[in-house]
Amino acid sequence: MRHLSEKKVQIRHRKHGESGNVLFMVLIAVVLIGALTAAIQMTGRQEGTHIDRETLIIRASEVQRYASELERAVMFIMQQNTKSEVDIRFAHPDANADYGDLSADADPTDQVFHKNGGAANYREPPAGINDGSAWEFYAGTSLPQVGSDKADLVAVLPNVTQAFCQKINELNQQGGAQPEDTGAVAAAGNDPGSCINIGALGRFDNGRQFYDSPSTPNTVDETTFTTMPGTQGCVQCVDMPGAPYHFYHVLYAR
Repeated sequence: MRHLSEKKVQIRHRKHGESGNVLFMVLIAVVLIGALTAAIQMTGRQEGTHIDRETLIIRASEVQRYASELERAVMFIMQQNTKSEVDIRFAHPDANADYGDLSADADPTDQVFHKNGGAANYREPPAGINDGSAWEFYAGTSLPQVGSDKADLVAVLPNVTQAFCQKINELNQQGGAQPEDTGAVAAAGNDPGSCINIGALGRFDNGRQFYDSPSTPNTVDETTFTTMPGTQGCVQCVDMPGAPYHFYHVLYAR
């Protein structure tokens, strides 16, 4: 009888030990699952960041290619169609009406977006790189070491994000400080103001071309540029409301 009781005790001890082992294994499994879940989430965040970074590079390159397309269109109009710099026009059905009515132009060979002119495509900016503002075309800023001290014809993509601005400047080897356009004067009359993004008043059209005499072109802060000539880049209008960032590309240097 005593032998039987001892055997029952041993069985109970063994079962208790097995239960403890099972509980221990369950706890380990829970810890491992938690660690695995955290690792997957971290990997997902890293991949998301990587995708965003790659997308930014792709979109920056897309903007650069399009800006070059616009520049080639301007050069074609001037060299092949023998038009003057003041005759260049940027009318398009999807562009702001200030740029003119493309269908009303009897001689479209000076039109950047017409097949008989520069034959460039009119494109909206890629999603996510600015506030949705369309491309603008101005001739009120003289860029550092680009041509003379006269205003250059530039394409401007307004209100880009800081991340896009930094990526463009990185691609253009504009290291160090953010290139700046200083001054808080808005465009008025014959004055282009103190920001490369002049606004509606400065759109290059029939009534407004280059800001020459008696006006003085806007100038960026050359000391903030590390690579020159500054034919392409992104500047921050530091003294304007909101200190916006604007991408620019010189279409014609004067």
